[in-house]
Amino acid sequence: MLSVIDSIRKFIPPVHREGYPFIAIAFVAALALMLVWEPLGWIGFIITVYVAYFFRDPVRVIPLDPNLVVSPADGLVTAVDQAVPPPELGLGRDKRTRISVFLSVFNVHVNRVPVGGTITRISYRPGKFLNADLDKASEDNERNSLIIKSGESEVAVVQIAGLIARRIVCWAREGDQIAPGARFGLIRFGSRLDVYLPKGAVTVAAVGQTAVGGETILAELSGGSARTSYRTD
Repeated sequence: MLSVIDSIRKFIPPVHREGYPFIAIAFVAALALMLVWEPLGWIGFIITVYVAYFFRDPVRVIPLDPNLVVSPADGLVTAVDQAVPPPELGLGRDKRTRISVFLSVFNVHVNRVPVGGTITRISYRPGKFLNADLDKASEDNERNSLIIKSGESEVAVVQIAGLIARRIVCWAREGDQIAPGARFGLIRFGSRLDVYLPKGAVTVAAVGQTAVGGETILAELSGGSARTSYRTD
């Protein structure tokens, strides 16, 4: 029986609990539509399946080397450039290397921290809902920013709402000790995450690369990675 369950899990990833209310609402709506007109009901059930698919939360194999910066989300690397971090984080006006990962509505939307360490600051700022793929989205859109202290380095990760997204969720708290690649939040229905690296970090990600949250290495903090171990989460 266990082998059958394990086989099912390989093809059907678990759903994050944040999605349960939305799945329930979509399912009830589909039942109601079925009573009104059967074709509408089937469309409702297809939407219900998509909602469950959107909130999927697959297990990842995460490198544990503290020198590595991993992608905070699944998606496309759309920018590797120099930018000033959000002012609410208090990191100054000097530009830092920024890596942007754009999430479409088909990507996994559970967000993971790029490095392990202590969350020293979390700051939410309301804003617009421009297309998250636009550069202006980093400045104008609703966002939630975190600073993670990892050894002597500070890495910032910013959740940015997109054109369709209307809710940023962050269940991490200031002072939390968090493991590399650990889940810390999600953004509902399309979004972007920016990672701001400290001085001296060496970028290994490239624009156009497809990133896997918690697994894909974006950068090395000190420019030389040692042999590393992994964990699944």
